[in-house]
Amino acid sequence: MRSEVVGASGVRIGVRVGGQRRAPAIVFVHGWAQSARVWDTQFADPELSRFHLLAPDLRGHGSSEVPEGGYDDPAAWADDLAAVLDLAGGDAVVVGWSYGGLVIADYLRTHGTRGLAGLVFVGAITEIGKGRPGGRVGPAMAGALPAALSDDVDVALPALTALGEGMAAQPVPGEVEQALLGTSLAVPPRVRRALFRRDIGSADALSAVDVPALVLHGTDDAVVDVTAGEYTAGKIEGASTRWWSGVGHLPFVESAREFDTTLRGFAEQAFDDAEGNLGRAER
Repeated sequence: MRSEVVGASGVRIGVRVGGQRRAPAIVFVHGWAQSARVWDTQFADPELSRFHLLAPDLRGHGSSEVPEGGYDDPAAWADDLAAVLDLAGGDAVVVGWSYGGLVIADYLRTHGTRGLAGLVFVGAITEIGKGRPGGRVGPAMAGALPAALSDDVDVALPALTALGEGMAAQPVPGEVEQALLGTSLAVPPRVRRALFRRDIGSADALSAVDVPALVLHGTDDAVVDVTAGEYTAGKIEGASTRWWSGVGHLPFVESAREFDTTLRGFAEQAFDDAEGNLGRAER
């Protein structure tokens, strides 16, 4: 099922919707040059489908509108996500994969933890720019740039293909690899470039987090270095961590059953904590 919200500057944001509409919500935020399709396995999981599941396509990606600007503006990313959280209809657990972690950081620096029951960072960056520890990339991403940003398909295609091949450390179905590549190619080159035209740290935003947080990272991630996850975990007081040995940049595909079980347990606890905190506040 698809829905749509209006984000920053009136940009239309497509949202994939599943699960139980009246249940607590989990919002999935995809990464650079991808779409809500990456969460197919999670949307098909009957246990996760007991929650209200929402997965937006980032601006310029998938079914969302492709505006001229806003890609270097933290407030734009924050307000796009805020619109999705409004659709969720209550405090949500937000899962950010790869660049999606930076979108969460943008939301935190703009809106704090309003509307959040918990946060999950999956192979995620939370900063971007030269020398930013929360944005350190691995060899697969470093090797793909800057060719993957080119308007010339003869330049971009080999780079994006190599990046796709480097995403997983465990075998994944060929149709998944091809879907990742196809989605990357469908994102306009100017959008792919624009997402890298940023330089921003997130230490203050992460340090102010006061909801449960989980940092999950594959030790063999060749796209986002595991030290980026360590940085995020170190900045959020009380954050839980899962370092999955032998797993790459796609833990929700490579180790889907363990990922879904971990996410379900975290979400159940986060929603229980949020309900308990609300009850204490009302008293």
